Amino acid sequence: MDRQWRVYETFRSPHDPCTPKKTPAYIVPPNQYIVFQPKGLKQFAPKEALRRGTLWPDLYSPYQPPWRGEARDQ
Repeated sequence: MDRQWRVYETFRSPHDPCTPKKTPAYIVPPNQYIVFQPKGLKQFAPKEALRRGTLWPDLYSPYQPPWRGEARDQ
């Protein structure tokens, strides 16, 4: 699922007296790239689909970042 997460570097002046923040990250939902559901997509088993909230693995997006225990600045 790392392909859904984007990281960017903020501009920091060499004369900036503040300490730098951690690198900001944001998620790009899969529906931004799949505008319609093509035929033949893989499917989760029914119980797994209910747990994940979608039938198709390609449209699944986790609600927590991959670095779960670490606090990130937004």
